[in-house]
Amino acid sequence: MTEATARTRHATLADQIRRHDHSYYHLAKPTISDAEYDRLYRELQELEAAWPQFVTADSPTQRVGGQPVSAFAPVRHSVPMLSLENTYSPEEVRAFIARAQKALPQEAAEWTVEPKVDGVAVSLRYENGVFVRGATRGDGTTGDDITANLRTVRRLPLRLPGVAGSPPPEVIEFRGEVFLPLATFRKTNSERVAAGEEPFVNPRNAAAGSLKQLDPKTVARRHLDIVLYGIGEVQPATDTLPDTQVGWLKWMQAAGLPTPEKCWQEDSADGVLDRIDQLERIRKAFAYETDGAVVKLNSLAQRQRLGTTAKAPRWAMAYKYAAEQAETLLRAITIQVGRTGALTPVAELEPVFVGGSTVARATLHNEDEIRRKDVRVGDRILVEKAGEVIPAVVRVLTEKRTGREIPFVFPKTCPECGSRASREQTADGEGVVWRCGNPDCPAQLRGRIEHFCSRGAMDIEGGGEVMVRQLVAAGLVRDLADLYRLKVDEVAALERQGDKSARNFIDAIRASRERELWRLVFGLGILHVGASVAKALTRAFPTLDELAAASVEQLTGIEDVGEAIAGSVWTWFSDPVNRQLLRRLRAADLRWTSSNYRPPDVAATGPFAGKTIVLTGTLPSLTREEATARIEALGGRVSASVSKKTDFVLAGEEAGSKLEKARQLGVQVISQAEFLELAAGK
Repeated sequence: MTEATARTRHATLADQIRRHDHSYYHLAKPTISDAEYDRLYRELQELEAAWPQFVTADSPTQRVGGQPVSAFAPVRHSVPMLSLENTYSPEEVRAFIARAQKALPQEAAEWTVEPKVDGVAVSLRYENGVFVRGATRGDGTTGDDITANLRTVRRLPLRLPGVAGSPPPEVIEFRGEVFLPLATFRKTNSERVAAGEEPFVNPRNAAAGSLKQLDPKTVARRHLDIVLYGIGEVQPATDTLPDTQVGWLKWMQAAGLPTPEKCWQEDSADGVLDRIDQLERIRKAFAYETDGAVVKLNSLAQRQRLGTTAKAPRWAMAYKYAAEQAETLLRAITIQVGRTGALTPVAELEPVFVGGSTVARATLHNEDEIRRKDVRVGDRILVEKAGEVIPAVVRVLTEKRTGREIPFVFPKTCPECGSRASREQTADGEGVVWRCGNPDCPAQLRGRIEHFCSRGAMDIEGGGEVMVRQLVAAGLVRDLADLYRLKVDEVAALERQGDKSARNFIDAIRASRERELWRLVFGLGILHVGASVAKALTRAFPTLDELAAASVEQLTGIEDVGEAIAGSVWTWFSDPVNRQLLRRLRAADLRWTSSNYRPPDVAATGPFAGKTIVLTGTLPSLTREEATARIEALGGRVSASVSKKTDFVLAGEEAGSKLEKARQLGVQVISQAEFLELAAGK
């Protein structure tokens, strides 16, 4: 075959496969058999192997190609990706529409209502019809380059066709959400559980975690999907292109791009609210999770006149639905024992479908919560997913009691080891907890090891519940230091473990030796010592030895360390068993010096120097870890609780009691956009 003949055949095959992909993934109407499709795909692969110069960015073979990357490069958005103002109130929707109409006097305004897909916001850039770059929202101005991962999304065309006889613009950006379809989410979780891996919490977390994978081949196996609903940069912006939201959605559909399941047009607040109600009734039939409706001004020209605030457009709003609730039977109350010995009651439920998944267990928090809600075994209860994720008991349906319900008596002994339990006040003074006093309790040991391996502590990948349970049961790990004595063949001999997974786990343990000291201090599992306190301790002491030798008076002199925390730290380091553990960890060659130590005579610098900040709720584009790192890098401190000493509270969606306490104390509350402005020194 000559090069010219091969080039022609390559173009023909690539075009055929693109059309078949569109029919299968976009229209759900396959036009050829799987065997025939595989034959065409293999032929294309063979041609590209023989003629590598034919491989282009939009070739069908590039959906799962590419080598793993070491990190994601930053991408600056040509048009900022703003977040939306949220509301749960129909009255606020009416007020929003009235404000917009007032700003557009004597103009007829039309609104669209679309599903709010619960996914990960992304931006896609096409140049001359070819997909060249995809990025996350990031902070709205700069995101991460995830082009290789987005190429694996089968419904996303790598090349755009012409629309209405015209080629696509030279540059066009689309905005949308990447999501994991519900059916795929359930199947994936079943496979992960069967393989001894931890299941994903919800589809959104699964999608977000998938897009953060450094190897596109791993992402391809997750079978992500996408829906596009907006436009970013368009060059040149000619008069032949749409000038409304509805017009752009039709244009995108004609170009083979996936668009929202529904899009209604209404010219009044009453009409918009009717559509929001209609969407709530039908949204459970969609293939993806939705958590609300998005209301947008249809006219792009009117949007331009309304403009934006620093953080959100004035022409769009998200209406969020209340968390779904379901009635079920409380069959029993069991007790879980945590790493600190805390006994936590768990409601064992008659399985019920709520919030997109079947729920069989829900937290009851503590003994006081059970008393306050008067929860009894045999009660009919209402359960919901708090924040659409964590199942919680909302209330007891006391009107449905039969008299056969049984009050729950909190156990006075540990259900795991039989040791005596004691009742004590929590550090925040907001409740009580029963605690097992036996440090050798198997449940506590498992909890301590899981905590030590967790991402927020020593970040040892593979050290989840299933692995830890096997290690403890086999007698391979009796304390944290035993992790560093494990051998590959010992781990590989465990159930459902092979050489590769064992080797990866051992490699992760070795890598943890270089973790920062505050992670080790947090990972030790000292009562009342969270990540922020661990950072405060390692700012005050240059080495772990000096921290271990500190007196209660020295500890209480550290900001954010009160008497209860100081006493807990001193008690832990004074225990001979813990001192022996530290000697063994030191022998394992873990990092012993603090990288964030700040001598007393050196003042912090940066926009947040000397500021104490509390985080609450879910931020639009920053994880809690990312926000914390940024605050600390700019001289600030992150505290776990709100007090009069708090400078401000950074609040996201579904902020809870911390936000209320901030308002009561008159502490300033800021949004992510305001936080980013402060961080930039504005």
